[in-house]
Amino acid sequence: MSGRRAVRAAVLSLALLAGSLAVPGTAMAQPQARLVSDTLLDSSALYFVSYDGVVNNNSFQQEAILTHKGHQYATWYTASRHAVIARRPVGGTRWETVTLPHRLSVNDSHNVISLGISPQDDTVHVALDTHNTRLHYLRSTPGLAGGTAPWQAAAFGSVRRTLGEVELGAMTYPRFLVTPEGRLQFSYRTGGSGNGVNELAEYSGGTWRKLGAWTSATGSYTGPNGVVSGTRNMYLHGLTYDRNGRLHAAFTWREGNAGVLCARGGLTNHDTGYVYSDDRGRTWRNGAGAVVGTTGGTRVSVNSPGVVADPLGPNHGLMNQESQTVDAAGTPHVVISYVPGRFTQCVTDYARQRAQHGRAFHLVRGADGGWTKREVPIAPNHTQRSKIVLDRSESAYLIMPGGRIVAASKASGWTDWRLVFDGAGLRAFGEVNVDASRLATQGIVSVQYQQTSSGSTPSPIRVADFRLG
Repeated sequence: MSGRRAVRAAVLSLALLAGSLAVPGTAMAQPQARLVSDTLLDSSALYFVSYDGVVNNNSFQQEAILTHKGHQYATWYTASRHAVIARRPVGGTRWETVTLPHRLSVNDSHNVISLGISPQDDTVHVALDTHNTRLHYLRSTPGLAGGTAPWQAAAFGSVRRTLGEVELGAMTYPRFLVTPEGRLQFSYRTGGSGNGVNELAEYSGGTWRKLGAWTSATGSYTGPNGVVSGTRNMYLHGLTYDRNGRLHAAFTWREGNAGVLCARGGLTNHDTGYVYSDDRGRTWRNGAGAVVGTTGGTRVSVNSPGVVADPLGPNHGLMNQESQTVDAAGTPHVVISYVPGRFTQCVTDYARQRAQHGRAFHLVRGADGGWTKREVPIAPNHTQRSKIVLDRSESAYLIMPGGRIVAASKASGWTDWRLVFDGAGLRAFGEVNVDASRLATQGIVSVQYQQTSSGSTPSPIRVADFRLG
């Protein structure tokens, strides 16, 4: 057996073992994660570490891998720094790759690639290589994602520095999302860390238009030590539409004034917040249904009433931009992580203490609008973020850094967390990206990951398909 086949066989065996050893005699009733395929995207993808992450896999990419009309799409930077997009038939193993006319400009893991597809005209949209800079953007010819046009680089044209004809200015964190009626939307942050706002734009009829800003950078927040901060930014855990058309947004705030901290080695992130919109992101409401902001008008702020879902001070190394999802009933589920108070009430060394003492928590909103938070008893052992998905029975799965998967059943009230895949055979670096679009129909989740390397030595980037449930 070749070395590559031996590694893949070992990973598959490990997946089966993880599923079979979990709870003897009750395995069929428990959540499962079984690795069914693992395909190569690129044997030598671009690799460097900045801000504890790699540019090809970050939790705030929405999306790096997605499915549309029978094809799955994935994107990354090659060793030559070129942006590429690949696609394959759903369930297939052969990826067709297109190299785009852009090379990553700087070694910054914020400068990710995000994909969006407009169901209205089957155009593929690419936003990339931006961190407090003007956008790089490409849009394909109509029909490319519908199979009516050749899959080739010429279909994308040249790189633009605007969103269509819309100037966004310096921005970060490009995200695409699709409304229930098929309109493509674009989320981004203007300003910077600790002093920025979230904005929205919308694509319809082949044209982009700005909807405006909906979060505020101003207002007063007083830290536990009495120090007041006057600026901040809202970091999103995601923007997710449910099947009824409600747009959910969980978030945390990051303060601009580090003086609110007990020590300079921490993070100024605090509180998990939640708002929703029933009119496609125009009007924002708190959990009680009261209007707390309008896009292009009065903005959601740190002083908006009723937006805190889980209060937490700034001294626990709370992670920003982790993950969220929504179940069939429209109930939001959020994963957050931080250093609990039983370890320390004052994080003084963020990276070391999060890796040693950080814990993940599952938050779920009840029918009464209240939130239940449960600690996941399996530690991430990492500084980076987890992704959350739900299978068809609404068991919850956290795909942790390194590709470890832990799960809890809905029947238990999401309390019976256990390891269902240990991820060691993947050799994945940190965060992963997920495509959950096949879960409802096929029970399959795709995980895009890059293997650990060192320095700037390129490494393989792959897509693993897991059958959940």
